[in-house]
Amino acid sequence: MPLRRVVVFAGSAAPLAPSYADAATRVGRLLAENGISLLTEGVMTGLEALLVESAREAGGAVVLLPRDATLVEKADGILALPQGLLTFDELFQLWSWQNPADPEKPTGLLNVDGYFTALLKNESDAAVERFARETQRGMLIVDPDPESLLRSMADFRPPETRRHQSRDDR
Repeated sequence: MPLRRVVVFAGSAAPLAPSYADAATRVGRLLAENGISLLTEGVMTGLEALLVESAREAGGAVVLLPRDATLVEKADGILALPQGLLTFDELFQLWSWQNPADPEKPTGLLNVDGYFTALLKNESDAAVERFARETQRGMLIVDPDPESLLRSMADFRPPETRRHQSRDDR
C-alpha cells in the first residue's frame, strides 16, 4: 500500500531539545517532498507547529482533523515524534483503535536521541508482548532517522500472524 497520508503526533509544548525541533522540521519537509499528506489535529504550538510549517513551506498538503477514529481511517500510517505524555496517549489510543478487520497500517516511532528506548526496548518488549495483539506489535517500526523511518513505513507489509491449524488440515 503506498504511503499517501500519515498522521503525525508531536508535542505542543516548546521543544525540549533542539534535536526534537530539527526532527519535526525534517519530517514535515520529507512528507511534502515525497507527496505524503500530513494529517494532524492542527495544534499550532511546539513541535506540531514546526512540523506543519515545514510541510507547508515545502509545498505539502496539511489536513486538520479531530483526534478520533477518523484519523486512523484516513491515514495510511501513524508516526510519533518524541515529546510529551499526550503524544504517548494519542499514539497508543490510535494504535489500539485500528480495527483488526481493516488493513494493518504501520505505526512509526521516531526515536530521536533514544526518546522511545526507555518505553520500548524494542517492538517485542515484554510490556508490548503482554498487552498488544501480535498484529499490533508487527505494525510498530522504531527508527532514529526520519528518512529511514518513512521508507520503512512505505515498504511496510502486514505481518504474518500465527494461524492455528484445524485438525482437518493435518
